[in-house]
Amino acid sequence: MELLVASLREGCWYFRIMEKSMKYLDTTGRIFDVQRYSIHDGPGIRTIVFLKGCVLRCRWCCNPESQEYRIQNMKVLGEDKVIGRDVTVREMIEEVEKDRAYYYRSGGGITLSGGECMCQADFSRDLLRAAKERGINTAVESMACAPWEKIEQVLPYLDVYLMDIKHMDQEKHKEFTGRANGLMLENARRVALYGKTRLVIRVPVIPTFNDSVEEIQAIARFAASLPGVNKIHLLPYHRLGQDKYEGLGRPYLMEGILPPTAEHMQMLKNAVHAVCSLDCQIGG
Repeated sequence: MELLVASLREGCWYFRIMEKSMKYLDTTGRIFDVQRYSIHDGPGIRTIVFLKGCVLRCRWCCNPESQEYRIQNMKVLGEDKVIGRDVTVREMIEEVEKDRAYYYRSGGGITLSGGECMCQADFSRDLLRAAKERGINTAVESMACAPWEKIEQVLPYLDVYLMDIKHMDQEKHKEFTGRANGLMLENARRVALYGKTRLVIRVPVIPTFNDSVEEIQAIARFAASLPGVNKIHLLPYHRLGQDKYEGLGRPYLMEGILPPTAEHMQMLKNAVHAVCSLDCQIGG
């Protein structure tokens, strides 16, 4: 009888430990979209999870419905659409795992985007942890506009950090995004020094903001100074999100601004190669 009681006690202890270790699967986050079979935003074929919430207000943002954390209504083709829903890590990882075969064949995985996924650092950490524990490649697309403590807790579960660097001038950065860039540049250096997550610098190329040779070269020099960084992506501005502003009842602040031409993008790519040895590609 004593052996039976001891065995039951040991079993209960084990299950309590197991229950506690799996509790992270119940962490809740707020998303607004899931895009499957993407060939962008990380290696291979990917599932991109778009999180709600962002501290920046970039004039050109193609996902304005991501900026506010609250659940919203947006007009889409004349109909009201609810933007945002709450999900658990358990629900999301089950969705992500449906395409495991594609990840395995292509080297793909899951990418967290937004918005700024670091605004929901606990959910991001736990969803990336669930993916890593299942052998799925992980990436985030982020501006690193968050306290270092939030970013640091995500890094152990992160394979690739696709980090936006929009401008080197603090005042111009603040004028076009609502915030200065000092925190983001410092976090970029810290992620690079961490050394266990591959860091790729991405530059949204925006006419009237950062599309001059001098501005792009300044960013390229900074990227080249980061330990372990060997890639930079130039992402040409587009107007695919313009209709969303009307659906949200907001003005589109880039009205009349045209995307950069292919020739201009090639010129900027050549300008990057003129000042550093980074592998520069157009698009990402």
